[in-house]
Amino acid sequence: MRSLSDIFDEYDFLDGDDRYRLLIELGRELEPMPDALKTDATLVRGCSANVWVYPVPQAGDRLHFLADSNAAITKGIVALVLAAVQDRPAAEVAAMDVTAALAPFDLTRQLSSNRTQGVPNMIALVQDTARRLAAG
Repeated sequence: MRSLSDIFDEYDFLDGDDRYRLLIELGRELEPMPDALKTDATLVRGCSANVWVYPVPQAGDRLHFLADSNAAITKGIVALVLAAVQDRPAAEVAAMDVTAALAPFDLTRQLSSNRTQGVPNMIALVQDTARRLAAG
C-alpha cells in the first residue's frame, strides 16, 4: 500500500475527475477481503454504501486491516483511511489524529456528503481496534 504522503502528492496534482479515478484506483489496490469476512459484525455503520473492515493483528502489535465496499469511490476512501494507519503499531494508531492526517485531501469539499458521511465511523472503528490491542 502506498504511503498517505505519496498518495497526496499525486492527488494534489490532479483535479476533479482525475481525483475520482485515483480514489477508484486506490480501492482496486486494496488487498482482497474474503466474502466470509463480510458480515454484519464487520460492517461499518453510517456509510451510504456497504463498507466492511476487518482487523488482522500482526506481530509486534501492528495493525493490518482488510476492507471492501460495494461502491468504487467509497472503496477508495476506505483505502485512503487505511493508508494512514496500515501496519503501524496499535499504540501509534490509537494516539494519532487520523482526521487531521486526511485533512489535506479535503474530502468533504471534493466529494458529496453521502460519500464521506461514514468516514468518521471508519476512523472510529480503526482507532477503537487500535486502543483494544494497545491495552493488551
